[in-house]
Amino acid sequence: MTSPQPRPVRLGVQIAPQHADYTSIRNTVAAVEALGVDVAFNWDHFFPLSGDPEGLHFESWTLLAAWAEQTSVIEMGALVNCNSYRNADLQADMARTIDHISGGRFIFGTGSGWFERDYDEYGYDFGTVGTRLDALAADLPRIEARWDKLNPAPVRDIPVLIGGAGEKKTLRIVAQHADIWHSFSTPEVLTHKLGVLGTWCDTVGRDISEIEISTELRGKTTEEADELYGLGTTLFTLGISGPAYDLAPVEDWLAWRDSKNA
Repeated sequence: MTSPQPRPVRLGVQIAPQHADYTSIRNTVAAVEALGVDVAFNWDHFFPLSGDPEGLHFESWTLLAAWAEQTSVIEMGALVNCNSYRNADLQADMARTIDHISGGRFIFGTGSGWFERDYDEYGYDFGTVGTRLDALAADLPRIEARWDKLNPAPVRDIPVLIGGAGEKKTLRIVAQHADIWHSFSTPEVLTHKLGVLGTWCDTVGRDISEIEISTELRGKTTEEADELYGLGTTLFTLGISGPAYDLAPVEDWLAWRDSKNA
């Protein structure tokens, strides 16, 4: 078991861009910023993941650019970007641009992709889990290299968040590139995964304490969240969806966050 990281506890809210019109999404972003949420996330898909599969849905990166302009404090990013959908160097340039729009508040959340309908309907090669992870491993160095070449450079060293928990490939990529690692783990699963991640960090010559641990809260009790915090999680995420974004759970978890930071 690891000790809690020397970081404040943060709450990120994933505002699913589904089943709601743009005004509702925009107003929800404003509301969570006003409440004091630390990070606003969306997701990188082209169709709803729950409810009516033909329901309202908006694209991730263009929304993030709008959020960057409308907000002033909250950080933002995708939870997570699908690496397959855009050229690696283009992803870097888009991230740098949103980082400037936001004044240095962009988080580059990314993963290898999984939702087959997106691939089929938009004409991307779905491949296999392995080929998509191999592509992510190959593209992250290109993204990092492009950030070094862009003029102007990013406002800050853009934090890289990687989502996923596969032990053979994903956690190796996390050890190599991530500033933040995100999963949906229970305390029991997280204990095991942190052991695997620690082994990969040793292999690549990285201190695991450099990586912020992020875990989803949906379906979890405060007791489980306490356990996750005890294992080192400091970024907790909570997903909410349209058409009516319920902010009551957000307020409850903000109170829990504040109790940890007191």
